[in-house]
Amino acid sequence: MADQSVDITEGCRLPVLRKNQENEDEWPLAEILSVKDISGKNLYYVHYIDFNKRLDEWVTPDRLDIKKLQFPKKEAKTPMKNGLPGSRPKTTLNGTSSIQRHLIPPQPGRKRKSCGGTDEDSQDSSDGIPSAPRMTGSLVSDRSHDDIVTRMKNIDCIELGRHRLKPWYFSPYPQELTSLPILYLCEFCLKYLKSLKCLQRHLTKCNLRHPPGNEIYRKGTISFFEIDGRKNKAYSQNLCLLAKCFLDHKTLYYDTDPFLFYVMTEYDSKGFHIVGYFSKEKESTEDYNVACILTLPPYQRRGYGKLLIEFSYELSKVEGKTGTPEKPLSDLGLLSYRSYWSQTILEILMDLKSENGERPQITINEISEITSVKKEDVISTLQYLNLINYYKGQYILTLSEDIVEGHERAMEKRHLRIDPKCLHFTPKDWSKRGKW
Repeated sequence: MADQSVDITEGCRLPVLRKNQENEDEWPLAEILSVKDISGKNLYYVHYIDFNKRLDEWVTPDRLDIKKLQFPKKEAKTPMKNGLPGSRPKTTLNGTSSIQRHLIPPQPGRKRKSCGGTDEDSQDSSDGIPSAPRMTGSLVSDRSHDDIVTRMKNIDCIELGRHRLKPWYFSPYPQELTSLPILYLCEFCLKYLKSLKCLQRHLTKCNLRHPPGNEIYRKGTISFFEIDGRKNKAYSQNLCLLAKCFLDHKTLYYDTDPFLFYVMTEYDSKGFHIVGYFSKEKESTEDYNVACILTLPPYQRRGYGKLLIEFSYELSKVEGKTGTPEKPLSDLGLLSYRSYWSQTILEILMDLKSENGERPQITINEISEITSVKKEDVISTLQYLNLINYYKGQYILTLSEDIVEGHERAMEKRHLRIDPKCLHFTPKDWSKRGKW
């Protein structure tokens, strides 16, 4: 439907044909983010307005409804802020700019230990891959340009062990890797390589069959490894690069020293295969027990997300603290946390026994202490479930039959649970350890 005589440029908006979840045609409004010429034919990178960015894609001209084309409005020049034209540094909840806090680049020319334990550049020079991730799109050189760069997926496909993953979002892998049809990753040390041949050569040298760090939990085929971002920099940075392909709302950390990473794996005869992970600050003034959390796409919708969340709260119980995930949560993250909080709190409420014919009693603080879920999250969950009622001068919790039946159905499907007896974890007091 596109008329080639019309100049469709970046910033234009128009309806674009796509398939919805029922595989039916629909024409949502989309914005053109980029245009490229391939063999004399234009391709358009579009973002569907009011849809998640993971659905952004390159489309051919025949999918554009040119009759409803809207040209971009001319904007007044944005005044200088913080020394950057029109920059909008993201702010974390403790008030520091995420640019200042997370984007400390690797030192150029410095060697660092690889996951295999031998001294070498973080990626083999023989693989033709630079030793550090590129800065464009994540460091604060020219944010006006970077905003467009980081809004577009730059990796087409990642091969990780037996899985091929289609990234959802931008991740600052080196520029020269973005033109490859497939980016190859070692599934044990997460090193990125440009070809299958390079990967095969790497596998003859890589001794790892599990993430580096300490295995602190094992039950059946599920294990968790605790990785110190200072001791295992290369692995931690490679993990962040992979995770950034599927997390849009977080800033990438180049300085991994202040973080611990908890990697969940599934074991078979070939080794411990990464399923997902979460990171947490060694010292958090905001009681955060999770910074980033991700289940890799091949393992989603199988209960692993809740298992990661449950594990983060088991660590908080051992530490004797209440915890909460760092905000903002992604859309999928919020759904997972809401579901976990609801099931955890309902489990407590349904186990309460009445005494002397009186209604069972429990306080918000008691629920928080039992579950290690922060008080604010307990209250928001009770409100979300619409359980709190004001009756005769006091607040009471009312469980309807629908809520009870829904909870029982959900728990029947939840086969994966953390067994606290299988957790071997001793919390460290990082405040006494100087610079970690």
